Amino acid sequence: MHGMGLHGKSFIPLIMGFGCNVPAIMATRTIESKQSRLITILVNPLMSCSARLPVYILLTGAFFPHRAGVVLFSLYALGILLAIAMAWIFRKAMFKKEDLPFVMELPPYRLPTQKAVAIHMWDRSKMYLTKMGTVILAASIVIWLLGYFPRKSVVAEKEHQIAQVEKQISLDETAKSEKIATLESHYAQKQQEQSYLGKIGKGLQPVLSPLGFDWKMSIAIASGLPAKEVVVSTLGVIYTGDGDDSDAATTLISEKLQQEVDAHGNKVFTPLVALTFMIFVLIYFPCIATVTAIGREAGSWKWTLFVIAYTCILAWIVSFIVYQGGLLLGFS
Repeated sequence: MHGMGLHGKSFIPLIMGFGCNVPAIMATRTIESKQSRLITILVNPLMSCSARLPVYILLTGAFFPHRAGVVLFSLYALGILLAIAMAWIFRKAMFKKEDLPFVMELPPYRLPTQKAVAIHMWDRSKMYLTKMGTVILAASIVIWLLGYFPRKSVVAEKEHQIAQVEKQISLDETAKSEKIATLESHYAQKQQEQSYLGKIGKGLQPVLSPLGFDWKMSIAIASGLPAKEVVVSTLGVIYTGDGDDSDAATTLISEKLQQEVDAHGNKVFTPLVALTFMIFVLIYFPCIATVTAIGREAGSWKWTLFVIAYTCILAWIVSFIVYQGGLLLGFS
């Protein structure tokens, strides 16, 4: 750990980051050295937490069905390598002071009582929910509002179309239900495109287009700010009109992603684009709860802004290299 610019006690928080970055960052309190603690906090978001896993599973299953395990392992390995590289850079560029030696005095260990365990669990759970639950809820509400409004024109048009279908005497009830379901799906996708979140996605498209992303992928990336799991449901709404995350819905999303073509008839989601998208999701903006934890544990919100900036820039650079390099090598 010293070789990569970290303290020996940084190992456990980094391993915990594969589960969730929030408790992993809170676990850095055991590191006495302030500089090593800060470096550990700054690189912890590069550990691929379980929230990113649904995105990996969806895209590897759709575009790398025979090499899904290798691709999945490579993404985790990439996160580890980037964490090592960034920790070394931070140590050399920003935290040059010598670190404390790793000497830890072991206390006498005793079998804990059930009461002590229950109290400790309650205190930690309460602290986690109080600090992070409110932030996640607020951010999720904001993203939902951005994706839900404005909707007046879309709703009026949808209701008019449904009313027209219901008036068709030539159709039986089954045919009407199928046609109405198709309209519901169509207008759900249209709503996403015309929403404030859709406008944000289209605004991000010029920045993300060198990575092979269109406005739909940009919307999914923007929706993943509060929590990365939302990326999959957003892709479901955009491509199928349904945000359901059941196995059947996931299969349908996979099929739609593989079939999607642009105005010129070219595939929008290719294996190379899918790989680049997963790499971007791996690296960019950690979730709102993680960002909040960084600000509180680092003792200054400037580190929060720094993490947001450097992860987004790093995500763009690495994704650009992978996508453009893949194109030069003839991959698609």
